[in-house]
Amino acid sequence: MAAPLSFDSAYRALKGKKPAPVYYLTGDEEMLKEEFVELVLNQAVEPSSRDFNVDVRNAPDVTGEGFHSLVETPPMLAERRAVVIKNVGQWRRNSKVRQVVDRYVENPSPTTVLVLVSEAGRQGQKKQEPDKLLARAATHVVLKPLGPKRLRRWITVRAERDGFNMTDAATEHLLHAVGPDLSQLAMEIGKLAVIAPQDTPVDFDEVAQLVGVRRGETLHDWVDAVLLREIPKAVDMLDPVLAAAGINAVKLITALGTGLVGVRLARAFADEGVAPEDLGKRLVNVCKETRPPAVRNWSDEANSWARAASKWSGPEINEALRLTHRCDLSLKSTTLSDDRGTVQDLLLSLSLLGEVAV
Repeated sequence: MAAPLSFDSAYRALKGKKPAPVYYLTGDEEMLKEEFVELVLNQAVEPSSRDFNVDVRNAPDVTGEGFHSLVETPPMLAERRAVVIKNVGQWRRNSKVRQVVDRYVENPSPTTVLVLVSEAGRQGQKKQEPDKLLARAATHVVLKPLGPKRLRRWITVRAERDGFNMTDAATEHLLHAVGPDLSQLAMEIGKLAVIAPQDTPVDFDEVAQLVGVRRGETLHDWVDAVLLREIPKAVDMLDPVLAAAGINAVKLITALGTGLVGVRLARAFADEGVAPEDLGKRLVNVCKETRPPAVRNWSDEANSWARAASKWSGPEINEALRLTHRCDLSLKSTTLSDDRGTVQDLLLSLSLLGEVAV
């Protein structure tokens, strides 16, 4: 079985060439799935004939007979037609429709491009593994969350697609303020497109005004304040940070959890005798290997963890992680509504962990 393709490698394989007969899209980045589906449709079907030659369906609504009709219908006044079926993970493996699908992907129609889109795994549930038969028979593309450098490139390309440019500082602030959620970033970029000047790039101030987040009041600024044990500052920042576009208490705690794990690792390296000047490099290597979610960039994140390591002892950071996990569970409880109060209670508990380790 061939190795699955990333978004970039699949795009390069598709660009300027005839599409594969069957694509199977998996992974947790739903926005990239939508973008790749659009790329396939653009390559497979002329825009003028889409109304007649593109069908999009939801897997639970497709029967075996319906699937056969969709993929075997000849294109109308065109070379190819395309069929997109979403949420294919909801098909039962031994169902009649899956039996029809399994036979088809082994011998697909030469005039149909079929795109099978698997849904992302739900938070808190066991990760759904790709279907082995579909992954083997189709062109398997895995759409994972983007790393920091690729995220910045995605913002730039998305803005250009919407007809404007952004300065590096504006791009950086948008990412820091909104986070790595591509759907939320796309929404904010769409808003910027309405107000973007025609002759100059969108700058930092215009982004700050639109998303309502000033310098020093982003999600990452809040996390840094907690990691450095500047708890009063973190409490003061709660309201503006929670008011930012795309930010909620769960995202705050998720980002804090990632930061605390990084600080715990930094503390462990320091306790093993890693020199302070080498600590950041060691942490960057860990980031490259593990690709932690919701980070600004690996170098900045590693340096933040390294700076904070001296503020905590090993037992203190362990207790901070336990308290943060408990806060996360509380926020996800359907019986609670005061998210801000729950996060503030966590901050107060962190402030009581003892004297700062030196």
